[in-house]
Amino acid sequence: MANVGGRRKQVADARLEAVKKLFPEAVVDGDIDWDRLRKELGCGGREESYEFTWPGKAEARRLAELPASGVLRPDQAASKQWETTNNWYIEGDNLEALKLLRATHAGTIQMIYIDPPYNTGKVLTYKDNWRKGKAVVPSGIQEEARGHVGWLNMMYPRLWVARELLAETGAMFISIDDTEQANLKKMCDELFGERNFVATFIWQRAFSPVNMNKFASRNHDFILCYAKNIDRLAWYGLPRHPEADGRYANPDNDPRGPWTSGDLSVGPPIPEKIYEIVTPSGRVVSPPNGYCWRVTKERFTELVEDNRIWFGKDGNGVPRLKRFLSEVKSTVTPLTIWTHDEVSHSQEAKKELKELFDGLAVMDYPKPVKLIQRMVALTTKDNDIILDFFSGSATTAHAVMQQNAEDGGRRSFIMVQLPERLAETSEAYRVGFRTICDIGRERIRRAGEKIVYETGKTELDIGFRVFRFEKKSKQPAR
Repeated sequence: MANVGGRRKQVADARLEAVKKLFPEAVVDGDIDWDRLRKELGCGGREESYEFTWPGKAEARRLAELPASGVLRPDQAASKQWETTNNWYIEGDNLEALKLLRATHAGTIQMIYIDPPYNTGKVLTYKDNWRKGKAVVPSGIQEEARGHVGWLNMMYPRLWVARELLAETGAMFISIDDTEQANLKKMCDELFGERNFVATFIWQRAFSPVNMNKFASRNHDFILCYAKNIDRLAWYGLPRHPEADGRYANPDNDPRGPWTSGDLSVGPPIPEKIYEIVTPSGRVVSPPNGYCWRVTKERFTELVEDNRIWFGKDGNGVPRLKRFLSEVKSTVTPLTIWTHDEVSHSQEAKKELKELFDGLAVMDYPKPVKLIQRMVALTTKDNDIILDFFSGSATTAHAVMQQNAEDGGRRSFIMVQLPERLAETSEAYRVGFRTICDIGRERIRRAGEKIVYETGKTELDIGFRVFRFEKKSKQPAR
């Protein structure tokens, strides 16, 4: 009977392989997708629906739901101010770290910023453990798509778990370029919900053209921003620039303080808002052709009585509406284009990191402190926690400490970084650094001490507790 069963299985396997060869478009992750096969045979199947999918997506989701395969071991010797700091630095695979943080920090992270691999052709360092016998990127798909599939399968479970860590008022920012921006947007729309999309910010990372580029010299990156819950998102805006406040004056000594004036006319015309106004000097003024006044005649009379209409110093000017500085928001809403003069650029970022390491170029493509500091200021304050699980040279930690020094916040950070080995030919390796984590920890040490020295604020938390991910040891069979 055993031989009969074995032969039947061989026959069934051979038939399945024959079907796969006849209908390769119905094969997903090496197995037959029966709904797709039914469609190919004209037998119907599931109704078509709008969805973003790729080979391996179901496995990526399963991977996100699995428990962590290890633990975090404290390393006090590599830490700084272990007893008093609230900051964490985790060395290890970020998916495993995120799963462990799920037990301690679910729903508590106010802001997440990541600068993941842009998938520009280099081999992805993050190779997850898929089912035995399955490749991370399934065979049988077009070569152009394989790179996208591998990147999506790497990112999907990490974003899945990261969303669980965000507070209801929190936001996530993700840096990316054209290679995966479209796919990342669709993936985040699914994971966070389209209505929780805040904006795509454009960062001007360079300002000089590269004439070697044939068609266009790309000088920007994207930063996608999503809320955990758009209805509860904490969004503090940007500080008003001193130049903006400088536009306010008080030429008539109004007791309400400095003010500026705005145009009282607006288009298109509305009949009940078209009327003549007599200035204090006796001149009769009407709105320009195709326009009307912003307010009705009755409301205009009320504004005059409240000294909110300005006719000029001689009382002969076209009426303008007074807007008081005391009534203006203390912050401004950010534009979606962030220029290099506002948040710095790539060359400046590399320069500031090089200066921090005494002229040594330890990383090639760091992000500017000002860039990440803007995101920190927009969405966090007080004791909020900021997470970066592709931390690289730890620019995010630097930005958090800098923002705390500037506004008195007590924010803390959690950095997660895979201890990637440095090239032995690199400058950093030659002076003793062996992994990216070595650079990140040293950057935090140096940046914190520099901020305290420059500001004199010795109460700042510039320490960090180091934890290393360690796989659980297998128990010997009894």
